[in-house]
Amino acid sequence: MPALDEVWFTRCPVPTATGIAADRGTLAAEFAADGIAVRSFQDNRGGTNDERHFTHAHPALFREGGNVPALWARSRGGATRLIGLTWIEERQSIVVRAGSSISDPAHLRGLRLAVPRHDLSIDFWRAMALRGLSGALGIAGLTLADAVPVDIPAGGPGQWETELRALADGRVDAVYVKGAVAVEAAARHGLVTGIDLDGYTDPRTRINNGTPRPVTVAQSLLDEHPDIVDRFLAVLIDSADWAATNPDGVSRILATETGSGPAGVAGAYQQHGTLHLNLSPERLDLLADQERFLRSHGFLPSAVDVAAWADHEPLRRAHELVARRSLEN
Repeated sequence: MPALDEVWFTRCPVPTATGIAADRGTLAAEFAADGIAVRSFQDNRGGTNDERHFTHAHPALFREGGNVPALWARSRGGATRLIGLTWIEERQSIVVRAGSSISDPAHLRGLRLAVPRHDLSIDFWRAMALRGLSGALGIAGLTLADAVPVDIPAGGPGQWETELRALADGRVDAVYVKGAVAVEAAARHGLVTGIDLDGYTDPRTRINNGTPRPVTVAQSLLDEHPDIVDRFLAVLIDSADWAATNPDGVSRILATETGSGPAGVAGAYQQHGTLHLNLSPERLDLLADQERFLRSHGFLPSAVDVAAWADHEPLRRAHELVARRSLEN
C-alpha cells in the first residue's frame, strides 16, 4: 500500500460541512499526528478554476459540491464513489422586474426565461437554470416547452449578473436564481422575487445542483486508505453537529465561503442543521431524478447508476467512530 502524506479536498462556495471544518481547523487537526497534510484546491490551486474541481481527477481527493459536475465526472468514467449527501435550502426563486404581475408558476407560460451559456467543460450554470425553471413550471403542470427559453451568453464578472441584466433590460421576463450572492445581486438590479420555490412543500420542485449536494471521494483513496475516508467523514459529522447549535458561527463562515454579506446569508440560508450527511433512499432517489434530468438535456455523456455509485459503508463506519470517540471522551 503506497504511503500517504497528503489528502486534498475541494468544495463549492456554498454551505458545506467541509467548508466549516476547514474554517475551524478540524480537518488539519485530525490528520496532523499522522504527518498527513490536508490541502484545499481553494487555498492552493486556484479553487474552482482548477479543472480537477470538476473532473475529480486526483487520486487523494474529497469533493463536496454541486451534483452536476459530480455526476458529469462519473458519467465520463471518473473513478469516484458517492459517500454522502446533504440537503440545505438555499433560497431558490424566480426573480422578475418590480411591478411584474408574475407571482405564480402558471404565469410563466409563454414567457421568455433566461438560460445562461458559459464556456465551461460542464456548464453547471446552464443546468441549474434549466432545472430551476423546469421545477417552477412543473408546479403548474407545465414544462420548458410551454415557455420560451432564451440563451444568454455569459460574460463579465459576477455570478448571475448577465442574466439579471437581461431581465432588468427587458430582454427576458424571468430568471432563476439561488443562494446568497443571488439575493444581493437581484437587489442591486432592483429585481424582486416573483415565485418563491422554497414556499412549496414538495422537495422535487427544488432538485438542483446543490439539492441534494454530494460528497464524493476518489476510488483509489477509498480502496487503499479506507480509514482516512472514515476519519474525514467523522470530521464532517462533527462539523454538522457544531453547525446545528452555532448559527452565528455558521453565518460568519458562510459569509466567507460564499463571498456574500450578512444580508445575503440571512436571506438565503435559513436552515443549517441539514449539513448532516446521509445516503437515505429518499436522497438517493432525488439525486437519481437529477441524473435523469441532466441526461435528458444532454449534460451527461452516459447514464449514472446512482444506487451503484453510492458506498454506504464509509459513512456507517464514520458514525461508529464518532460514537466511540464520544464514549472515550
